[in-house]
Amino acid sequence: MSKIDLTVPDLGNFDEVAIVDVLIKVGDKIDVETPLVTLETDKATMDVPSTAKGTVLEVLAQKGGKIAKGGVIARIEGEAPAAAAAKPAPAAAPAAKAPAPAPVPAAQRPAAPPAPAPKPAKPLRPDVPHDRETQLLVLGAGPGGYTAAFRAADLGMKVTLVERWPMLGGVCLNVGCIPSKALLHAAKVIDEVADMRAHGVAFGAPSIDLPKLLEWKNGVVKKLVGGLSALAKQRKVEVVTGVGKFVSPHVIAVTGAGKTEKIRFEHCIIAAGSEPIKLPFIPDDPRVIDSTGALELGGVPRRLLVIGGGIIGLEMATVYAALGAQLSVVELTGQLMPGADPDLVRPLEKRLKARYEQILLNTKVTGCTARPDGLAVDFEDASGKRTDTFDRVLVAVGRSANGKRIGLETAEIDVSDRGIIPVDKQMRTNLPHVFAIGDLVPGPMLAHKAMHEAKVAAEVAAGEKSYFDARVIPSVAYTDPEVAWVGLTETDAKKNGTPYKKGQFPWAASGRSLALGRDEGFTKLLFDPVTHRVLGGGMVGPNAGELVAEVALAIEMGATAKDLALTVHPHPTLSETLMEAAEVFYGHATHTMAKKKARAYIAPPDSPRGGAVLTFAGRLRLPSR
Repeated sequence: MSKIDLTVPDLGNFDEVAIVDVLIKVGDKIDVETPLVTLETDKATMDVPSTAKGTVLEVLAQKGGKIAKGGVIARIEGEAPAAAAAKPAPAAAPAAKAPAPAPVPAAQRPAAPPAPAPKPAKPLRPDVPHDRETQLLVLGAGPGGYTAAFRAADLGMKVTLVERWPMLGGVCLNVGCIPSKALLHAAKVIDEVADMRAHGVAFGAPSIDLPKLLEWKNGVVKKLVGGLSALAKQRKVEVVTGVGKFVSPHVIAVTGAGKTEKIRFEHCIIAAGSEPIKLPFIPDDPRVIDSTGALELGGVPRRLLVIGGGIIGLEMATVYAALGAQLSVVELTGQLMPGADPDLVRPLEKRLKARYEQILLNTKVTGCTARPDGLAVDFEDASGKRTDTFDRVLVAVGRSANGKRIGLETAEIDVSDRGIIPVDKQMRTNLPHVFAIGDLVPGPMLAHKAMHEAKVAAEVAAGEKSYFDARVIPSVAYTDPEVAWVGLTETDAKKNGTPYKKGQFPWAASGRSLALGRDEGFTKLLFDPVTHRVLGGGMVGPNAGELVAEVALAIEMGATAKDLALTVHPHPTLSETLMEAAEVFYGHATHTMAKKKARAYIAPPDSPRGGAVLTFAGRLRLPSR
């Protein structure tokens, strides 16, 4: 074993190139061909592979810096390449300097030994016969797919958009995000009317016309889908209806309307989404539904069990509870909405326990039997086993990526056993002309993430320099109350030992919240204890989902607690709770009890307002320069 410097090879006519990303860290074990850094010239972006195998001792390249030919990327302890190891030791130096030999004419020089052949790339399978060609094929027309298609078309590419359903929009627009929000709005109106009885405004019991409610929900979807079709037509995006599967690295077979068509592409963006997970012990019975079936409103059951206490299950529970069903929710873990901080979920859980028949935590569903009088469900928890019968069961235990359902192995595209496709920061798969986005790639299965990834993939396919480098991705549960969070959570901070300070403002001190008749919520922000930069935040209460974007923007911009505290927020609004949470961090929020010794706003020196202090009189005192 020896210490080896891994250096930048000859990159052509470039003195220095930018380091876009560093792909290794100290302690990593690497092999020959392991990518070390991503470099970018004005013509191309490339990964520099390792020429030796070993353990990384030191990383000298820095993201955002520059490096030249021969520059040391990293130092490892390992084995030198075979070619270097076989190099003969130099001969002993002669006692006296010999005269230099006369130059040998080029024609008489012995040929130099051939350089070691580079490791050959895995050959691609030859193309299969195809019916026609396109420049870019996008597989899947959900929010990620249609965003990619539209962006690529705007950049001048010839685009073919393949979608299995006869309408654009995918799961999100047709049987997911949009129709569920329409029904959640109806549920909110029903609940708010009922709550107003305590304040002197009473109505009769609501009359629920399910067919008309369903028609309204479908009308919302139809309006959005129709708009997408018009946008595709205006951009000259060709839409092909059918199920697409890879048959080679450059060809997808699309089956629909009784025929199969093979389309060859130069580039492809895979946006094939995900499917609801099915539990193997759940019977095939019309009384068992998933989130798609729940949105069809096939009657309101007397007793409904929701298996899965995550966001999707709780949103659907909110709808059916408002429509009159007796709700039970069972969750395998110890809290509803796993992934969110427990204190954010607590106000929601308290409200649900008062309204639902039962909330079963740390409880496992072990079986389900279809009987004439209902669905008999078997439960198991620390106290033992029991069985209960329900009129309908909604299974909402998550979604599985479609990566194993579209023939990726045939195209030699890497995919995990869970259907997840590994990609780089340009959304490329292991095949440089094929990209993947959305639910199929690592990260949360969220439409807003997919749409940003889609723009990156389309831009790279069109030859532009683009990267997906979002610092944070917000999450929102459209329950009642809503729960939203982004960035660092307290749970993760404590688990990972990340230092932080917190500012938390109760909505009971918010005039706007009190006017809404809802004071159970709060806003909290997490800050770096040294720089005061925003690390994360969350809120629970009405319209929390509309507030979290400000926290995401603050994190992306590197904003500090002071920046939020000094930004004038409109009054009275829920957005003020963000400003006041930042003030709580400094110890003197206007609408909470002040700490005994409150701090003034002092920003770190590198802040745009570096060193400035906001005095208690409210005047901004700038430091002398």
